[in-house]
Amino acid sequence: MTHPTPHGRWTVLALCCLSLLIVSLDVTALNVALPSIQQDLDSSLSGLQWTVDGYTLALASLLMFSGSLADRVGRRRVFQVGLTVFTGASLLCSAAPGLGWLIAARVLQAIGGSMLNPVALSIISNVFPDSRERARAIGAWSGVVGISMAAGPIIGGALVESAGWRAIFWINVPIGLAALALTRRYVPESRAERPRRADPVGQALVVVLLATVTYAIIESPVRGWTSPLVAGCAGAALCALLGLLRYETRRVDPLIDLRFFRSVPFAGATVIAVAAFFSLGGFLFVSSLYLQDVRRLDALHAGLFLLPMALTALVAAPLSGRILAARGPRTPLVTAGAALCASAALQALTYSAHLAVAPLFCAYALFGIGFGMVTAPISHTAVSAMPRSQSGVAAAVASACRQFGQSLGVAVTGALMATGAHRGTAAFVQASRTAWWIIAGCGGAVLLLGTLTSGRWAQSTARRTAERLAAEETRTTVRT
Repeated sequence: MTHPTPHGRWTVLALCCLSLLIVSLDVTALNVALPSIQQDLDSSLSGLQWTVDGYTLALASLLMFSGSLADRVGRRRVFQVGLTVFTGASLLCSAAPGLGWLIAARVLQAIGGSMLNPVALSIISNVFPDSRERARAIGAWSGVVGISMAAGPIIGGALVESAGWRAIFWINVPIGLAALALTRRYVPESRAERPRRADPVGQALVVVLLATVTYAIIESPVRGWTSPLVAGCAGAALCALLGLLRYETRRVDPLIDLRFFRSVPFAGATVIAVAAFFSLGGFLFVSSLYLQDVRRLDALHAGLFLLPMALTALVAAPLSGRILAARGPRTPLVTAGAALCASAALQALTYSAHLAVAPLFCAYALFGIGFGMVTAPISHTAVSAMPRSQSGVAAAVASACRQFGQSLGVAVTGALMATGAHRGTAAFVQASRTAWWIIAGCGGAVLLLGTLTSGRWAQSTARRTAERLAAEETRTTVRT
């Protein structure tokens, strides 16, 4: 790989941020549009869950494959394919004639999206070799999530009110085309020194595991946990998990390198990613339905109500990157966990159909602080202590955990909402309070794990793991 100039490095960072923007903007804007999609396509609540989870599940399932593929055949090449597929699928989403078509197009979007964010993070890791500069770059990259959270609900609400929900997919097209042209010109090609072999069996097991877990959770309120289909999905998920653990340990080039989890910070970052993005998925799903179905706001005003969360996330994300570069991951992780827990607990204690605006905005602002603080340390921990040759796989594992966490958040909170959706406002509010307590527990998990996995002992396990992986990589290269 040819390292670009200092100016060129920041140009590459800007292009990687552009890819994150279109993916994140799509998610935040879509949540505001859910009630409109439900009305226009005559969708059930579980149909709305699949509109979100069809995307995030496919994304989570393919991220590790895409990260490994990028390490093998070239990160810029895979990144360009991802931009092309994502942009084309966005057009298909906008033209979907029914819910099934929309979910299918969203899955296609996810195939393209799986080639963007983890590959972009790997590109950043390789373009910025200095650890402090890389931490600042990842902080800026993570700050794009804050921008999308600030702009997504408002842009999505405005588009839904003016042109309908289909318009939220149109904005991906010009951004995607611009990013594709600029990537071809500015992003240097890079790949791992020793290409990793494909793992189709591991990939199939991951797809079965994630899909069956989510299906069982989403469909259980309608079919019941004793339903043969739901129980069968739960059994298939358990078998896939056991098979994955057994099979992957025997491969030279596994899809999921379980040796990564010898690093306590890496293992902690994956669990923190699931907990934090579970909170995000649940927050957006519950809040969008609450603001539009309970408080009877239109899509634009619902987006404006979410602005306190978006603005604080916009400020907290780059601040987290600067703190991370100066003091390490503990401070932003502890702050994130405390803020997420406080936000959800406040809503659990005060939630009602006529909750005053001040406590609602306070809870939203706290959530934005927590989520903005958590993204940079997760991303940095995933790639900083691993050999650069495996940065794509490591970044993909962390990204898969984020997407699976978000899928799980939508599935669990949606299942809770389904129990109260048809029994009136009071039942809906009560189910929401249960969801907020679960999200508060996720915030507590971020706080606890952020403290336990960022000390000296934890960092020493990360160094030992990186040294062992690098040594094993060298021995394998010599043999081949």
